[in-house]
Amino acid sequence: MASEDVKTGEAAVSRIVNLAEEAKFAREGVKSPSYAFLSICKSLVAGGVAGGVSRTAVAPLERLKILLQVQNPHKIKYNGTIQGLKYIWRTEGFRGLFKGNGTNCARIVPNSAVKFFSYEQASKGILWLYQQQTGNEDAQLTPLMRLGAGACAGIIAMSATYPMDMVRGRLTVQTERSPYQYRGMFHALSTVLREEGPRALYKGWLPSVIGVIPYVGLNFGVYESLKDWLIKNKPFGLVQDSELGVTTRLACGAVAGTLGQTVAYPLDVIRRRMQMVGWSNAASVITGDGRSKAPLEYNGMIDAFRKTVRHEGFRALYKGLVPNSVKVVPSIAIAFVTYEQVKEILGVEIRISD
Repeated sequence: MASEDVKTGEAAVSRIVNLAEEAKFAREGVKSPSYAFLSICKSLVAGGVAGGVSRTAVAPLERLKILLQVQNPHKIKYNGTIQGLKYIWRTEGFRGLFKGNGTNCARIVPNSAVKFFSYEQASKGILWLYQQQTGNEDAQLTPLMRLGAGACAGIIAMSATYPMDMVRGRLTVQTERSPYQYRGMFHALSTVLREEGPRALYKGWLPSVIGVIPYVGLNFGVYESLKDWLIKNKPFGLVQDSELGVTTRLACGAVAGTLGQTVAYPLDVIRRRMQMVGWSNAASVITGDGRSKAPLEYNGMIDAFRKTVRHEGFRALYKGLVPNSVKVVPSIAIAFVTYEQVKEILGVEIRISD
C-alpha cells in the first residue's frame, strides 16, 4: 500500500513539473517540444493533402503531357490536347485517363509534404542568417530569398522521391498494346532494380535538379511576393482585413505556376526521355534516332538535348507544353490554397509567408 502511495505521489509530482515547464514555455513565448512536434506533423499532413488533391484534379492532363513528351515523332498518336484526351478515352476508357495516378499520388503526397515543410524551414533559416549578418532583427524575406528557399525545398523533395517519379513515368507511358506491362508501382520498382540496377532509378536526376531550381523556386518566390505586394498595396479592393480571398490566392498560384513551368519545361522533357533509357520496350513508345524503332540511347543530359534538337527540332523541347500549361495553372493554385486551408483547419498557426 505504501509503495502504491509513493508511485501515486511521484506521478503527481511529474505531472506538476510538466505543467510548470509548459507554463514557463508559454510565458517565454516558446512552444513546448510536444506542441512543436505536433505542428510539424500537421504541416506535413497539410502538404501531403495539398499534393494529392491538386495532382488528382489534373491527372488526365498529366498523363497526356508525358505521352506527348516521349511519343514517336514518326508515328503520331496524340496530336494536341483535345484529340489526345479523346484518343485515350476511346482506346483505354475512363481508367486510361488516370493511369499512373495512384503511383503519382504515392509519390506526390510525401514529395509535397516534404517540399512545403522544407520551404518553411529553409525560409526561417535564410531569414535568420540574413538578420544575423545585417543586425536587423526586423528584416523580412526578399523575393530572391524566397526563390532560394523554394529551390532548396524542391531539390530535397525531388531527390527523396525520385525513384517513384521515374517508375511513375514508365507506368504512365505504357498502354494496353505495350509489349511488356508493369503490373503496378512495386512490380515496376523490382523489375527496374533487377534488370537495370539501382542507378536506373535515378536516370534523369541531373536535369530534374537543374529544372526544379527555377520551377519550385519561382513557384514559391512569385506566389509569396505577389501575396505580399497585394496585401501592402491593396489594389482593386482585393484585400480585406490584411487577408486575401481564396480566388485571389488561386490567381497568385496560377501566375507562379505559369512562370515556373515555362522556364523549366525543356528540362522536364529531357528528364522523361532519359527515364526511358534502358527500358527494352521503350522503342515501341519513342525512337532513339527519330527515324526508326532503334533502342533509345542517350549518353547524358547534354547528349539527350543534342539528339532531341537535331532529329526533331527545337520545338520538341516543348512537346506537351499546352496540356501542361492547362494542368499546371490549376494544379499549383489548388496546391497552395489547399495547403493553407488544411493548415487552418488543423489549427497550425504558422503559414507559408509567416
